[in-house]
Amino acid sequence: MPKSLSIDLRARIVEHVSSGHSRRSAAAKFAVSASSAVRIVALHAATGSLAPRTGRAGRRSKLDEQRGFLVQRINEAPDLTMPELAGELAARGTQIDPSNLSRWFLRNGYRVKKNSAGQRTRSPGRA
Repeated sequence: MPKSLSIDLRARIVEHVSSGHSRRSAAAKFAVSASSAVRIVALHAATGSLAPRTGRAGRRSKLDEQRGFLVQRINEAPDLTMPELAGELAARGTQIDPSNLSRWFLRNGYRVKKNSAGQRTRSPGRA
């Protein structure tokens, strides 16, 4: 996420616009994007504050509420495939693509290797 503009620069942009200039001219004068100047002035008009909005809350996944079920199923059947697990979730009312399921496991620190010897990664005809 890009760094927020300083409060000083935000104040100068708002002051420039309130003295009768356009938002786009303020953007050109202070070398910021026009959309940034428009958002800064709009935020100041709505809240009266020059402070940037706080960071977003982060990712929310519909799988987070199914965490207990997912971990339990992987512990019960370690050879369970993602399409099979996605089918079980669909039966419980949560539609999810198997690739998103895999990404969720990785993002949450679950590493499930099917074969620790690495035999799954080799093709049958090679030594």
